[in-house]
Amino acid sequence: MSDNSPNLAMPFILPSQAQKHVTHNEALLLLDALVHLTIREERQGPPDTTDETVTDGACYLIATEPTGSWAGRADKIAAWQDGAWNYLSPRLGWRAWFASETQLKVFDGSLWRQIPLPDEATVTMLGIGTDPDATNRFALSSAASLFNHEGNGHQIKVNKAATTDTASLLFQTAWSGRAEMGLAGDDLFSIKVSDGTTWRTGIRIDADGSVHQPGQPTACAYRSGTSFSPVAGQESGFTDFAVANGGVALGTALAGGGNTLIVPVSGIYLLTLTLGLISSAGHGVDLLVDGTEIRLSLRGSASGQASQSATALVALEAGAGLSLGHLGSAEIACGQARTCLSLALL
Repeated sequence: MSDNSPNLAMPFILPSQAQKHVTHNEALLLLDALVHLTIREERQGPPDTTDETVTDGACYLIATEPTGSWAGRADKIAAWQDGAWNYLSPRLGWRAWFASETQLKVFDGSLWRQIPLPDEATVTMLGIGTDPDATNRFALSSAASLFNHEGNGHQIKVNKAATTDTASLLFQTAWSGRAEMGLAGDDLFSIKVSDGTTWRTGIRIDADGSVHQPGQPTACAYRSGTSFSPVAGQESGFTDFAVANGGVALGTALAGGGNTLIVPVSGIYLLTLTLGLISSAGHGVDLLVDGTEIRLSLRGSASGQASQSATALVALEAGAGLSLGHLGSAEIACGQARTCLSLALL
């Protein structure tokens, strides 16, 4: 029979052995180190044993290039016992708590590795690289995430209980919502954006597949009343909207009546100016930007025409004011079906 146990190599007390207590105590010291094994840290060289923190029974994993008194004992466990280092050779299946890493590891025969998760498991909360909480019971902190197929396609499913609930993807900056896409409070797919305070819907898709852009700047502006006869050189504007989306608004009051139409955001706009005439002695109407730049022009003869229109693609800056500049003499019909300015951001 061997003098030592097969797994932990603890010495046996042999027949007629003198000082049996020495052998027994040696075995107890091995058990004291290995049962609930805690490795303080992995080191190349031994710590200063005069340091009060190196207490009796402290264990260290010897690194691959050991130095000092640990030289030649790479990958062994050094246990400080009775004022000397005792060296243990880890075996397959040993488990240890690595205190410096706050991790439980298992020895696979060559390396200490984290204990793998089971193939099937149910957990209440799971954090990968971060801590989960009661709301975010699955939490991930990573540079990227990969969801790959296993053979063919792959789906990510976000389910909600009722129509008024939310099933969406929320995008944040410093934990403040900036964009959201999905089913937010109804069953219509939408994409919303926020400045950190106010949420606005950029795109909404109805159940029939129709696409709406409620935040898209779109307007049809006109002047209320029956007619007006501007003086040459005057500016006139608009008093009402038949359509007004995306923040379009009326601005400064003008000498010829009405107000400027304020462009809400910068971009390329499709503009259509329609002019309804009652009479003309030779007239001209220019679409002005901030009272000076001409972007559209309509001209008429003395005989006049019942209706004129012109369309153009125009680059406009946010805050610009659109108005009508008048030349010659004419009586112009009011109302959304007669004289109006339509614009839409492309």
